[in-house]
Amino acid sequence: MSASDPPGFLDLPSRSAQPRTSGLTHVLDTGLPAEALRALLDTIGTFTDFWKFGFGIAYLDPALPAKLTLLKEHGITACVGGTLLEIAWLQGKAEQCLAWAAESGFSCIEVSNGAVAMDREEKRRLITRGTADFTVVSEVGSKDPSAPVKPEAWCDEMLGDLDAGAAFSLAEGRASGMVGLYESDGSVRDDVVELLVSTVGSEQIIFETPLHRQQSWFVRRLGAEVNLGNVAASEVLALEALRLGLRADTLHGAPAPSATSPSRDEDGTR
Repeated sequence: MSASDPPGFLDLPSRSAQPRTSGLTHVLDTGLPAEALRALLDTIGTFTDFWKFGFGIAYLDPALPAKLTLLKEHGITACVGGTLLEIAWLQGKAEQCLAWAAESGFSCIEVSNGAVAMDREEKRRLITRGTADFTVVSEVGSKDPSAPVKPEAWCDEMLGDLDAGAAFSLAEGRASGMVGLYESDGSVRDDVVELLVSTVGSEQIIFETPLHRQQSWFVRRLGAEVNLGNVAASEVLALEALRLGLRADTLHGAPAPSATSPSRDEDGTR
């Protein structure tokens, strides 16, 4: 046993190891300094798969080159957030954005249309174009909390994005966890989840789960190998404990959650 391995005396759910194709943990970076990332990756690197530079911060972050080097050293896929490409597309500069991302060293881009009026055909053109240089993650769902959430439309869009070349599709929850997959109080729209899983399949969906109670709901409903996104960097180790039944919420034999019931440790104290 190496110093980084757990002791091994507990019976825990099976978990895939890096490089994973399931049980993915997708982190949302909202501006972590390079030195903080270096220290953090010593703890969470082995549990992290995608690292998204959220919003448009990659365009501003002076530590970007150092951070991309660190992520590559830990086998973590660095991804440009979809909002940046949406803004570039709106200004007629999508090609410049893609060229910059490639030159910077990104291996992944997110293609979304949650903030601008980009139709599905244009979105899929960007997805197909992006596959020439990147792993592409699409995102489905509006960032507008007043926008209607139509499960059948989400399924159709995800399937079309995957057909266009996306490796995975993100189900929108935003950094707040209060839109898209979720009601305004953060509770899960289980009708959306159930239709996505039955129609698209969970293997190529990354469910955005910024809140602990949402992570707990998905692990208990879909198991340790569910793909979860928009996870705070500081919560990766705690999420792995959730996946493995090492927290009260996912302890083996705990009752399945309802979509509207809050977690017993919503504040993250258990």
